[in-house]
Amino acid sequence: MARLVVTIDGPAGSGKSTAARLLANKLGASFLDTGAMYRAVTLAAMHKRVDMSEEAELIKVLDDTDFRFESQEGRMVVFVDGEDVTELIRRPEVTEHAKFPSSSEKVRDRLVKMQRDFAQKQQRIVTEGRDQGTVAFADADVKFFLTANVDERARRRQAELLRKGINKSIKQIRKAIEKRDKSDENRTVGPLKPAEDAIVVDTTYMDVDEVVEKLLEIVKKRCS
Repeated sequence: MARLVVTIDGPAGSGKSTAARLLANKLGASFLDTGAMYRAVTLAAMHKRVDMSEEAELIKVLDDTDFRFESQEGRMVVFVDGEDVTELIRRPEVTEHAKFPSSSEKVRDRLVKMQRDFAQKQQRIVTEGRDQGTVAFADADVKFFLTANVDERARRRQAELLRKGINKSIKQIRKAIEKRDKSDENRTVGPLKPAEDAIVVDTTYMDVDEVVEKLLEIVKKRCS
């Protein structure tokens, strides 16, 4: 296992992905975006036109598809059957369907193993998701749980989509976020919740640089 493991969990729009990537750069660590793994499985399942409500179908997708995840220049690059799908997995329709593999116990078990295998090859790692501090890396050196109020999270998501040329109303985005939160919090496998020893950081009124500096300061104090 990596000599330093930092986990950052939290709901959609809390800023965890950007914060994790930038914190990894500051620490000279590899960045593991676990949400990208679930999105990659989702994209592969969509391409194969399987019934994603059937767990056996999703497992078959995992068995029949070559997934590769690489940490490159401070970001995670995702390959599905040799194709770079790093941008494709961020499309709204993939986000909408990612709830299916995320809710599957067997899929989550397989992906947690892949996450731990990834960590085995790194010296330092910053990993983000929704169950990193509670399930995947329960013995991590430092655990964070980032949060923000739903209005701010919707605003951030809208700005992100606009940068990609996708125009959606705040109302639409807020509704989707609240639906995602409910699904993540109530699923029986790896539900979204802070680890008992996680440090909770409310990012509502913080910009990304302030968030990263706060996390970096804590990691340095904890691991000095």
